[in-house]
Amino acid sequence: MSEEFNSIQHIAQILKAKATLPQPKTVIRKLLTDSRTVIDPEGSLFFAVKAQRDGHEFIVNAYESGIRNFVVSNSTYAKKYPDVNFLLVVNVLQALQELATYRRKANDLKVIGITGSNGKTIVKEWLYQLLASDFNIIRSPKSFNSQIGVPLSVWQIEPEHTLGIFEAGISTKGEMEALATIIVPTIGVLTNIGEAHAEGFENKREKLTEKLKLFKDVELFVYAPEYVTELNTSDLPGKTKFTWSTSQPADLQISFIEPIEGKNYIRATYQDKEIECLIPFSDKASVENGIICWATLLAMGYSPEEADLRLEKLTQVSMRLQLIIGIENCSIIDDSYSADISSLAIALDFLNLQNQHPKKTLILSDIYETGKSNEVLYAEISALLDQKNLNRLIGIGPNISAFADLFKVESSFYESTQAFIEQLPAIHFANETILVKGARRFEFGRISKLLTQKIHDTVLEINLNALASNLQFYRSKLKSGVKVMAMVKAFSYGSGSFEIANLLQYQKVDYLAVAYADEGIALRKAGISLPIMVMSPEPSAFEAMVKHKLEPEIYNTSILKSFLIFLPEYEVDFPIHLKLDTGMHRLGFEKTDLPELLDVLKNTTKLKVVSIFTHLVASDSAQHDGFTTHQLDEFSLLYTAITNLIDYKPLKHALNTSGITRWPDAQLDMVRIGIGLYGFDSALDHNSGLQTVAILKTTVTQVKELKPGETVGYSRKGVLPNGGKIATVKIGYADGYNRNFGNGVGKMLINGKLVPTIGSICMDMCMLDITGLNVKTGDEVIVFNHQQTIVDLADQINTIPYEILTNISQRVKRVYFYE
Repeated sequence: MSEEFNSIQHIAQILKAKATLPQPKTVIRKLLTDSRTVIDPEGSLFFAVKAQRDGHEFIVNAYESGIRNFVVSNSTYAKKYPDVNFLLVVNVLQALQELATYRRKANDLKVIGITGSNGKTIVKEWLYQLLASDFNIIRSPKSFNSQIGVPLSVWQIEPEHTLGIFEAGISTKGEMEALATIIVPTIGVLTNIGEAHAEGFENKREKLTEKLKLFKDVELFVYAPEYVTELNTSDLPGKTKFTWSTSQPADLQISFIEPIEGKNYIRATYQDKEIECLIPFSDKASVENGIICWATLLAMGYSPEEADLRLEKLTQVSMRLQLIIGIENCSIIDDSYSADISSLAIALDFLNLQNQHPKKTLILSDIYETGKSNEVLYAEISALLDQKNLNRLIGIGPNISAFADLFKVESSFYESTQAFIEQLPAIHFANETILVKGARRFEFGRISKLLTQKIHDTVLEINLNALASNLQFYRSKLKSGVKVMAMVKAFSYGSGSFEIANLLQYQKVDYLAVAYADEGIALRKAGISLPIMVMSPEPSAFEAMVKHKLEPEIYNTSILKSFLIFLPEYEVDFPIHLKLDTGMHRLGFEKTDLPELLDVLKNTTKLKVVSIFTHLVASDSAQHDGFTTHQLDEFSLLYTAITNLIDYKPLKHALNTSGITRWPDAQLDMVRIGIGLYGFDSALDHNSGLQTVAILKTTVTQVKELKPGETVGYSRKGVLPNGGKIATVKIGYADGYNRNFGNGVGKMLINGKLVPTIGSICMDMCMLDITGLNVKTGDEVIVFNHQQTIVDLADQINTIPYEILTNISQRVKRVYFYE
């Protein structure tokens, strides 16, 4: 687009905004809604969208990042920042969508729109692979398919693009019309309509009807009749329709699917002829998504022979970044399956989220199919790396190497992956976070493997996006101004240390809480700067706590006096937190302790009480609501007595995870979120609204056929009277899989089937009864996930989810994923 088209003045006219433009000649190149993802501050326009949090709250952060162009709905900001371009509108989200709509109308290109419940992003990425040789394609980055993600994606259309591929997702009725107006697809592709995201709709028919609004004016509509059984054919969109099916007559009628060495051979009838293709994947979802792509190619006019050739070359799409422990105290971010400028920016943001090491390194391959000259492309990448404060670049490939002079950071270049690997022993890596980002043809998985510590086959996978979503779920329940303290004690409930804290810091929680000082010290050493409360401060740790600015929870006069004696005379207003016991009877000051407490506080200036709190006994239980009310009343009285003496108002907080859900009127100044972050809230029916954060998985070590009457394991407790088949898997009580799960009590998932344990749980392994199932050595075994949940495991051995999570041994490697 021309500079005039993208000028701030022109954008103000498009949006009919009331404009304050001290810099009227500014040209806008990027649109932003997140102050943490700045790439090009001078050319960025920040939209202060009111979503789960009000974007106006982050204008100061965006300003500090160098942004000087804002779209707002609050006129007061123009007076605070006289050097900034402000566009005042009524609705900021609507303005963002209007600007993207204008951009789409200004560009006449073919557009594939994709919607459905499952598979949207995979189908989009595969269609990109299949069509990239024929079109200059612009597509949604990652899974940008929301009310905000779609306009940000469509804004990237340039005149040189000949095809757009955009996905659209909705969560409730009435959302798709806006996305349809922005995308204006000419081809519509419907993916699987399942149960995902069903909460916002009355029934499946309503969900389907709403999703199909994306395709109301398409020239071509590609779908499976099985997906649309709730509607009449006459109600379906599309001037031309192309159907595919595995069970009924269709334009592409699948007749045969046969697994062959990790792939699937598919035969079908098309235009009265038998045709075939090979999908290079074995799982059911990939086969279904591959058939959707096959149907789309045929519907677009590709010959069956050409479609088969292209489908066979499809490569797996990694939709998430993987954070793992590396060699020489490094952290490795593995994104070795794709490389484009949009996903690079996202990966660099995740790299910057990591604070555990002082140095940040990028290993980057050549980037292809951008529609830009190499000089322009690598100059843009160089500017991006400068903006993201990268410390070191290792470029691999002839193209990036040819433009080595463009990069200002410490850098080295290699012609190929093999050349880099041959030189690896001479390259020094230590105490740094390394992002491995490469196009698939460079096989960067080889590099990640060399840089990664050997991982035990039993792995706890942590979904950081799910954790962030759970945080936002609770934030959405809070009144304006209520702060959040996140509990990261006990190794973040077994889920990690700095990895979780980094995300929470990035998400701008207000406080962290740990059990002991050494946990807080580890977070400080990993670059966590948030205030940290230590719940069990020990006198032996006072010196380290002061050194690392950790704030003690003070729960009796003994620990209070000890801490005061330790503090030097010159210390003033060191922050402490007072815990009051209103009924838990574990730790905390009671009413009778107040005179002594107040006497100490009255006679010192060394301390400042920054918060006063209590712990509710049964906030999740309606049976004890009367007692919860008593606790809250008692807390209010004690708080008032303390603050009347100290003559200022510390933060007050009482609610834990379940309290946030059930006691909205008791949010006070701050709430404490614990296990809710990890997807569990006993006050919610089936944890509704929360996402599963952790998956514990292992593998099959060996499969054995047993004769009738043979026994399994120690003390011969496992018996197969009729014989059968068992699988030994790599998890035992040393990994945290409790011995009480033995002898059929516990169950695990293999190939989607629940199978019971047999015999006693051993230290490093256990056995499963897999009689009648096709299981082989190396197969994945799920101990818990969204289907077989931690709650299910807790019920099996009559305990609570907390114990299941926190008991997972530290020898079980944690692997973190971020989309």
